[in-house]
Parts: sequence; C-alpha cells; structure tokens
Amino acid sequence: MAGRDRPADQPRRRGAGPGAHQGQGRFETQFGVNHLGHFALTSLLLEHITGRVVSLSANAYRFGKIDFDDLNWERRKYNANRSYAQSKLAVLLFTEELQRRLTAAGSGVRAVAAHPGAATTNAITNSGGQENMMFRFINRFFAQTPAQGALETLYAAVADIPGGTFVGPGGRMGVSGAPKPLKLSKTALDPELGRRLWDTSAELTKVAPAPAVA
Repeated sequence: MAGRDRPADQPRRRGAGPGAHQGQGRFETQFGVNHLGHFALTSLLLEHITGRVVSLSANAYRFGKIDFDDLNWERRKYNANRSYAQSKLAVLLFTEELQRRLTAAGSGVRAVAAHPGAATTNAITNSGGQENMMFRFINRFFAQTPAQGALETLYAAVADIPGGTFVGPGGRMGVSGAPKPLKLSKTALDPELGRRLWDTSAELTKVAPAPAVA
C-alpha cells in the first residue's frame, strides 16, 4: 500500500505461489493469503490511506474462475495451479471493485494492481510437483531478475496512473520487459462478479469494509 502518494511497506501478495497446498485452517491457502488476507487488511487500513492501494496479481488470472460454491476446494480434487489462478483473479476483481467504490465515494485514493511477470526467485524454483514444470521452464529461460521484476510494483505505486490500472511487463510473452499498463479481461472488470466477491469476502473474513466503501 502507499500513503500520501509515496510507497510504504508493500504487502507481499504472492506469498502463496502456484505450488502451495490446501491449508489446514479456515481457508484454502492461496485464496486466503493472496486475496482474503489483503481484503481484510485493506478494509482495516483504508480510512488511514491517502495515496493508493497496490495489489499484486499475476497473468495466470486469465485462467482463473471464481467458484463461489467451493472457494476452499472442499468438494473438488485440489489443483494448485487452478487455485492460484482463482486467487489472482480475485485480487483483480477486488482492485476494480474497490476503485469503483472509492470513485463513488468521491475519494482521491487509487486502487491499482501489478504483476511482476516471471522473475528468478524461489517462489517457483522451490515449488514441487510435475504440474509446475512449465513455470520452472519459463523461470529458467525467459524470466527477468528479481530487481527487474520489482519494477512493475514500483511503477504501480508511484507512476501517475488512474485508479483501476493493471501494470505488467510489456515484453515477450508478458513475462519480462519494461512495465506498462495492460488491458484487463472482461471477467476481471465484471462489476457484478466484483460486488459478489466483495460481499463474500466480507462475510468470510468477518471484517467490515471502511464506511466510505461499505
């Protein structure tokens, strides 16, 4: 998050990567870490934010689907990659819905999102399972350095961009290159889906959104 239009400590929203497993607590690990935790944190801090909220998503969101009947993967066979994609789509739905509510409230706070592309960090190299061989291949041959991967988040935090912007690498395959605003899918921009996820997230976390965006 950023306050007073300057970057503050950024929540690490990719703490649960595509190799994470089903959690033992109230929520499936990736959905809980990548989305619900940050929905709750933002709701609690929003009244004190004067600059912008930056959320970290991933291009894998395009493969995501929000299954409201089984958000915690209790009825289906668990699939880490599909779960990861669902959580990253949720991040963008949350970002766009938050921006709509901020705009309606007349707030100058901006909600934006970014994805770092592929960076040579242990988020992928330490994830196990055959299903992540593709990610490790991309990480080895196409990824950028961790410093380069951080540029998208920094751009989202400090560049003069409108609320609702999604920033990512502008180079080959969308996994590397200089940061630039990207076009979001119709699903990520769906206001009805965004509202439903917002209400569901508030119910699951038991955290009431700030009055201005409730």
